[in-house]
Amino acid sequence: MAEAPTLRFKHLRGPAPKQRDEQFHTGDERQPIDLEPLASDTVSEEKGGFSRRTFLSGLGATGLLAGATPLGYAAPPVAPAAQETPEATGAASITLRVNGKDYNLRGLDTRATLLDTLRERIHLTGTKKGCDHGQCGACTVHVNGRRVNSCLSFAVMHEGDEITTIEGLGQPDNLHPMQAAFVEHDGYQCGYCTSGQIMSAVALLKEPIGSADDDIKQAMSGNICRCGAYTNIVAAVRQVRQSRS
Repeated sequence: MAEAPTLRFKHLRGPAPKQRDEQFHTGDERQPIDLEPLASDTVSEEKGGFSRRTFLSGLGATGLLAGATPLGYAAPPVAPAAQETPEATGAASITLRVNGKDYNLRGLDTRATLLDTLRERIHLTGTKKGCDHGQCGACTVHVNGRRVNSCLSFAVMHEGDEITTIEGLGQPDNLHPMQAAFVEHDGYQCGYCTSGQIMSAVALLKEPIGSADDDIKQAMSGNICRCGAYTNIVAAVRQVRQSRS
């Protein structure tokens, strides 16, 4: 039978009966342990071996060298980005004439609507942003005397045009007749749609429509009043139209 392989730390095993003599008998039945001494690093190196200490030292040095970046391979300096022109960034510089005053706008996003430009860049907030889809009429302004839904028109399309907002129609101490009629007939309630209603009603005065109330309702159908003050609005428009006939 083959002999069991010798282990570094041998298993506990009892000696053969013939090897048991009195020097192992100390009054108890303890069994001896045969330990094989560990070879020192010095002895291994002298014999041309490769010690554990040498292996770990070499592994650490290799990691440091791999992680170090040579100065010759440093990242090159990044050149400053070239300054982009307004055309390259989708911006434009235009002049809008609003309520008789010129506004020079620099770096205007070419996608900006006339509504957002009036409110955010020129700070004329009387024009309201309702549905933003051209369905409620709250954003109505005049462009060259005609009513326009400013949320559906790009600002860059109107350079050189005459734009009128509710701020340019009248002042508290000098109301436009249509503004005064809306006050007289209570043509507003929450007031949010009122600026658009008045701008449409003023443009309607120059449009060829019939004199009946149904004609007024049809011409004003693009302006929605969520408070339902339609009867009062029609009465205000009728009064101004009759005063000018």
